Amino acid sequence: MGSIPEVTLSSGGSRPIPLVGMGTAGRPVVPENVKLAVLQAIELGYRHFDTASLYQTERPLGEAIAGALQRGLVKSRSELFVTSKLWCSDAHRDLVLPALQRSLRNLQLDYLDLYLIHWPMSSKPGACSFPINEEDILPLDLISVWQAMEGCQKLGLARSIGVSNFSRKKLEELLAFAKIPPAVNQVEMNPLWQQMKLREFCKEKGIHITACCPIGGQDRTESRNLLMESKVLQEIAKTRGKTLPQVSLRWVYEQGVSLVVKTFNKERLKENINIFDWELSDEEHQEISQIPQCKKYSLQSILSHDGSCKLLGLSDFDVLDE
Repeated sequence: MGSIPEVTLSSGGSRPIPLVGMGTAGRPVVPENVKLAVLQAIELGYRHFDTASLYQTERPLGEAIAGALQRGLVKSRSELFVTSKLWCSDAHRDLVLPALQRSLRNLQLDYLDLYLIHWPMSSKPGACSFPINEEDILPLDLISVWQAMEGCQKLGLARSIGVSNFSRKKLEELLAFAKIPPAVNQVEMNPLWQQMKLREFCKEKGIHITACCPIGGQDRTESRNLLMESKVLQEIAKTRGKTLPQVSLRWVYEQGVSLVVKTFNKERLKENINIFDWELSDEEHQEISQIPQCKKYSLQSILSHDGSCKLLGLSDFDVLDE
């Protein structure tokens, strides 16, 4: 397989970000399965690996990276692009640096290529928990947390810093005081949630978009992957002789963003990077643009049953952009 295309972030960073990466979120976590899948991904040509303290996959990812170096699958750490994220319980000024240092120990790395604020909210300090209990929700002091993130970059522990699940409104709030602007905003994006307005805003501000959930996922309430049920995507896949996930990934890639897609299956790992030698037609793009929009994740989705955005002083506009 050919190499995965890359793009340089506005921060410069340590290396360009590969435009297709392997995500490692999932439950339950079986460390040996994660480690094996990462090694297989490296053999296939993957160089971007996305994790988070919440995912509980930092340690097996780190073990896989160490194994890949020992086996000569990569010559040096600098060939890899590793992203991790600050969970809400550590989104406090004095906890940001210790949280990053803990992630680095788990990963057996000296630095991250990219460190993200996972959600635009904070919770009571302590162990990572999901969903977050209503009584543990706290407002996010974005100024002090971002200053701590900037400190991590200045120390060289994170070569680039950014955010995840931030709306235009939250980005505007951040950009108003940030000395180091966010290099990346990782958000849900796929043909069922196309994020056009947010993408336009981020492009204008020099913020790179990384798409998570690029092939959808199960709806929390209905346990259905609505993207996989799309008749438009099914027809394009049939006509093209591709799988529906490949059509979705190709569409995301053609929007000029990077993407991270989670699978621990070797054949799907191959399939997910077999999207670079063909392209969608203008007519197919037009058909996809007409797909009704449906967001999988909102801020409420990470709260316990009784959790409410109103408790955070947030409105739907803070987390929804379309």
